[in-house]
Amino acid sequence: MRFTTKTEYGLICLVQMANLYPQKKVLAIKELVDQEKYSLSYIEKIFQKLRGASIVTAHHGNQGGYSLARPPAEITLRQVVDALEGGTFDVFCEVTTRETIVCTHLCLCGMKPVWKKTKQLIDDYYASITLDMIAKHQTIPAPAGQAA
Repeated sequence: MRFTTKTEYGLICLVQMANLYPQKKVLAIKELVDQEKYSLSYIEKIFQKLRGASIVTAHHGNQGGYSLARPPAEITLRQVVDALEGGTFDVFCEVTTRETIVCTHLCLCGMKPVWKKTKQLIDDYYASITLDMIAKHQTIPAPAGQAA
């Protein structure tokens, strides 16, 4: 599992938006780009994906920009990762993934349950972390079965 700068930059932008959420402020991409020194075209692509996943809402016009589509407490890290990366972890044994990666040990491999459980644990853990928690520097829950 490896995340790209899409997720890193997207989360940084979303955390800023989460902090502005109580004021119902619309954030202009130009503002973010200038502040963070990101590429405008790259951030626009990230926000298109976030908009497609109903994480942000676009506002057009002179005072245009983006705002969170719902409260930060309702947007999870998993939703963001799924929107920007397509998922948290690829299980190569799955039929949908096998098209690009050919495994010659499908029938004999004992790793499939390990990879499926890994994906499930990561997905469940990321689903328990919200933008609100990240933005407010709240305690992030420990993964299931571990102390905080």
